[in-house]
Amino acid sequence: MINLSSKSVLITGGSRGIGAACVKLFAEAGATVHFTYKSNVDAASKLALQFGKKKKVFFYKLDFSNEANLELRIIELVSKIKKIDVLINNAGIWEYGEADKMSLREWNRTMQANLTSMFLMTKTIIPLMKKNKFGRIINISSTAGQRGEPFHSHYAASKGAMISYTKSLAAELGKYNITVNSIAPGWVDTEMCKGVFSNKKYKEKVRLEIPVQRIASAEDIAGPVLFLASDLARHINGEILNVNGGSVLCG
Repeated sequence: MINLSSKSVLITGGSRGIGAACVKLFAEAGATVHFTYKSNVDAASKLALQFGKKKKVFFYKLDFSNEANLELRIIELVSKIKKIDVLINNAGIWEYGEADKMSLREWNRTMQANLTSMFLMTKTIIPLMKKNKFGRIINISSTAGQRGEPFHSHYAASKGAMISYTKSLAAELGKYNITVNSIAPGWVDTEMCKGVFSNKKYKEKVRLEIPVQRIASAEDIAGPVLFLASDLARHINGEILNVNGGSVLCG
């Protein structure tokens, strides 16, 4: 069993979906877990209270897509937490947008939520990791960042940039005992996909197109994230781990 009892973890977008699954798994592995949430304080509180006093789980409000003075808020948050061994950049949005009808505001909103916020959070935490001579940075990207995605070009562009950023940092920070990797999920049955999956015929079509014949759960993604944060993965650096049931193999 993976034991992270000496580690402090920060998970962005941790109140639902993949983020919430990561919160649960890392808490069960003994880590001190800090997570951010966008607006639903009830969901964040309910998640943290699941562990009672036996686990150390803390939550903070931070809207990456529409937060004034975002960099200052991130600096304040990191200063409050102080020790961060593992950073999981998970917060993000996935919105519909036709390429010729998308406004600059819509484009910028996605870029800030998915890319700029990740840059600012990572930039702020790197000095702590350098000082401690240890760090694990795990970015939640997407197969869309590798293949593209029609009607979600801004999302795909942000995730593609995240992948390039991951590889660049891996080469730059490895000498400080800091590894940087990315998980690239395919379809995941979470609240983010609730709208499109309300069409049961479409959801079944998606399922049948995946070689393993199932749509991933949030827990299917959280497991590989935990692995990359552990000593079992200490020699893995700059990798993009596709967790999609083999769907990228099928054109």
